[in-house]
Amino acid sequence: MVSVRRQASAFVAVAVGVTLVSAATLLLASGRPQVPDRLARAAVVVQSPEAGASADSFAPTRPWSATATAELVSRLAALPGVAAAVPDRTFYAQPLVDGRPSAADSRREDALQGHGWSSAQLGGLRRTAGEPPRRPGEVVVDRALGLRTGARVTLLTAAGAQTYIVSGLVDGPGVHVTDEVAAALAPGVRAIGLVLTAGADPERVATAARGVVGADGRVLTGDARSALEPRNDARTRWIGMQVLTGTAALAGFVTVFVVASTFAFTIAQRRRELGLLRAVGATGRQIRRMVHVEALVVGASAGLVGLLLGAALAPLLGRLLVDVGFEPTTFRVRYAPWPVAVSLAAGPVIALLAVWSASRRAARVRPLEALREAAVEQRPMGRPRVVTGALLVAAGVALSVGTATAGEARVAAQYALYAVMALVAGATVLSPAVVGPVVRLLRSPVRRSGGAIGMLVRGAALTATRRTASTAAPVLLTVAFAVLVSGMVRTTTAAYAAGRADNLNAGWIVVPDRAPGLSDQAVAATGGTALLPTTVFRTDPATGPVDRPLTALGVDPAGFAAANRALTVVAGTLDDLRGDDTVVVTAGANLRPSEPYVVVFADGTSVPLRVVAVVSDTSLPGDLLLPRAVVRAHDPSALTSTVYVRDRIEPPVGARVVDVVTWAAETDAAEDRLVWLFTLLLIGVSAGYGAIAVANTLLLAAAGRAADLRLIRLAGATRRQVIWLVTAESALVVMIGALLGGAVAFVGLHSIRAGLAEQVGAPVDLVVPWSVVAGVVGLCLLLAMLASAVPTWRSLRRRPAR
Repeated sequence: MVSVRRQASAFVAVAVGVTLVSAATLLLASGRPQVPDRLARAAVVVQSPEAGASADSFAPTRPWSATATAELVSRLAALPGVAAAVPDRTFYAQPLVDGRPSAADSRREDALQGHGWSSAQLGGLRRTAGEPPRRPGEVVVDRALGLRTGARVTLLTAAGAQTYIVSGLVDGPGVHVTDEVAAALAPGVRAIGLVLTAGADPERVATAARGVVGADGRVLTGDARSALEPRNDARTRWIGMQVLTGTAALAGFVTVFVVASTFAFTIAQRRRELGLLRAVGATGRQIRRMVHVEALVVGASAGLVGLLLGAALAPLLGRLLVDVGFEPTTFRVRYAPWPVAVSLAAGPVIALLAVWSASRRAARVRPLEALREAAVEQRPMGRPRVVTGALLVAAGVALSVGTATAGEARVAAQYALYAVMALVAGATVLSPAVVGPVVRLLRSPVRRSGGAIGMLVRGAALTATRRTASTAAPVLLTVAFAVLVSGMVRTTTAAYAAGRADNLNAGWIVVPDRAPGLSDQAVAATGGTALLPTTVFRTDPATGPVDRPLTALGVDPAGFAAANRALTVVAGTLDDLRGDDTVVVTAGANLRPSEPYVVVFADGTSVPLRVVAVVSDTSLPGDLLLPRAVVRAHDPSALTSTVYVRDRIEPPVGARVVDVVTWAAETDAAEDRLVWLFTLLLIGVSAGYGAIAVANTLLLAAAGRAADLRLIRLAGATRRQVIWLVTAESALVVMIGALLGGAVAFVGLHSIRAGLAEQVGAPVDLVVPWSVVAGVVGLCLLLAMLASAVPTWRSLRRRPAR
């Protein structure tokens, strides 16, 4: 028969876990890509060929050239059922408000884009005032800007600030110019939308279009058009997916851990009851079945409650994810069947996994246990447990050495995570043997904490080492995870920022301000060394006909060499980087000077280049170097990312000036912010579960120790002294878990610090956010003290009779 009081803690733990799993899976199901609004009315869209890049690179497709685009548009427009074939040209255009880039809708990529007026029909934009643009100096803007027709507006483009006359207003973001101006600003095209005639079948048109396009593109219909989602939105959505997947996985893992601890403690308290069942003839198999049924009932009921809570919280969490930047502004929560099925199955599965070990222990209870009055542990640890723990600790130490000697940051992070997991598991397995030495180490502080009470606290911890270890285990896991993850993120961030600053030889840095990049006009005003990035495509002979996207930097070679201390020329010379057919590659390209290098630029043209120099792989913040004029000629909408200057200057429009240290810290500030928020989320989930596990264990312990505490009262102790006793015991348990967890994590952190120092070539300080660690320990301590003091106070409201 299921005891409601005994299983309440397991019910709460499973319900909380399923709530997180339910909310995370619902949000995951809602995170599918969306069809861009600007293409919503195009039933069929032809996309340029995809580049052979990893799923998380979000590289653009290889564009068609102006000649190829004109030929495709002509052939597609002639297909039956096609009313118009419209190339969607996209370029950077940002309205200036009060002389500065507008901060409104800064997170929406489409608000910073310009298009040709013909593209308006692909998204069904409605013109609310004025006329379409007919001359080069006219533009149609979003009515949300508050402008009137005939007014002048300054647009910030890649060339600089230019004044346009507002000829009309539309009910959507972005700006629209004449098709001729759009063709000059965006000669390369990546999408052609097909507007169909009334009654035309999109699938039949798509089939005919595939015959026209062949292998030089993809024909998309229906939801498949979401492949054209803006790159920033796709990247944000991918980040949100990683966050939700990690949260759901951690919630499931920690829930199993917490519920397993709860069931194990419950079985330990029921030894006499189980012994009586064995004494009257129950077999070990029947005992296991009974425990499994209890767990199944708890898991199913808690799973249903968790599903309802998760479904109710999903919209709120979805808005929160959008606000913090883990999901794009187009994200909407949608309810799907598979998250419901997963959540309903998660409760029973988690409970059965968690009770597996406890059920085996329950089946081994002997009938003699029914006759025992004392609860003194007979054997805290067996030999197999000692061997297992020792092997786990040895594996953790070996992985820590691998972390310190790893050559890549990703490999080091994986080794560090595995090392701490092995050390945490080993410390948990060996914790009954470690409790004694740790308590003796803390003997003096415990004695000074209250005379006889301190002696009782120390004696209880040494007598019931398995109980103390099982209560400290969640704290160990929580503190180790919090210290390792938070320390690893902060140490890595500081190390890479220091490495970037050390590699740069400049006085000040000019960076964009509320804009995605700097215009040529702004660069000319600085007089410094600029980096003009663009994406080019190259067919790698080793991988076949797939175009591989590469990041090319347009630079002045002399200025770049003077500003970059990490630059190491392996072959050739940077002085030859001039003209319109030269390129500098990294050693990973396996090329030598004078060898040919053919790339496709952003305008879709294929240009044969000649390698003039080879540099080391760590020399460039990209894949290759080109003369700045070459990049500008083939990518009219490219924006400068950074300008190095010697002296502090007055920043031009859309820019600000920062020192080298600030620039180094801000280079990956957006990614670092998201990583830190994700870290805090994982730590919060882990800490919450750890605190719940400690509270559950102590609540069960308090219920089982009621008779012992009443005996202490009969011996003359006051109620206040008894409450102080159980509170001090709880604090000692949390202290033991925190010390063990911190020691385990610091082993991993020191190995990470050593590996980072080797990678960046400079000393690296170990950065631990003590406020986060203190918050985690404080939460565990607070719930532990409340979980032991409150039931004790309730049980001792009346003085027991002698």
